[in-house]
Amino acid sequence: MARARRGFKARRRKNKIFKLAKGYHFDRRTKFRHTVQTVKRALHYSYIGRRLLKRDMRRLWITRISAATKSLGGSYSKFMGALKKNGATINRKMLSEVAARDFDGFKAIYNSVQK
Repeated sequence: MARARRGFKARRRKNKIFKLAKGYHFDRRTKFRHTVQTVKRALHYSYIGRRLLKRDMRRLWITRISAATKSLGGSYSKFMGALKKNGATINRKMLSEVAARDFDGFKAIYNSVQK
């Protein structure tokens, strides 16, 4: 039986990893073993970072809404409870944008919910 040299498949596998390592320095870009370790770690951190970003953004939205409700003399939890009780479908992201950019609009929402 003839010997299989694995040239095409191995090169394609290596090139895929090297392509992901574009922009890295020194051995992290040129030597396959270092490149594999670095790319694996980078992909892992980017996966974690995508989840952390969602967490951080939600915290920012809640902080903005809380600050706006405090300036109107209320609290975040009571405001959100009243929103849910009244069946409002506006989410935290949109509420925070309204609170940050159009305070009069947020005040109108706040007053309509507090009745």
